Amino acid sequence: QVQLVESGGGSVQAGDSLRLSCAASGRTFSSYAMAWFRQAPGKEREFVQGISSSGGSTFTANFVEGRFTISRDNAKNTVYLQMNSLKPEDTAVFYCAARMGMVLTTKEDDYDYWGQGTQVTVSS
Repeated sequence: QVQLVESGGGSVQAGDSLRLSCAASGRTFSSYAMAWFRQAPGKEREFVQGISSSGGSTFTANFVEGRFTISRDNAKNTVYLQMNSLKPEDTAVFYCAARMGMVLTTKEDDYDYWGQGTQVTVSS
């Protein structure tokens, strides 16, 4: 069983930055592809960014292209999401997710493990 715990959320103003962290348990973190999803009020959960198990490949949703950067440190069992130029429409609960395998996917159902989420609120 993989345990994921997100942190780093908060309330900021438009244009500000935040860095989210996701700490994973276990000794097999390097075997998992990781992703960040978000769920805004009244909307479905959506893919934000994903990263392969090695960190060599990433995939980014169009709505955060150029603003968000996913990264991972396998030695620390941690994945990060650096968020710059935040917009009010970024307001959501952000979730860390993991799946066993090398192949990146944006499909929610392909991920096996989920954190509890961290709230990001961006005011204008």
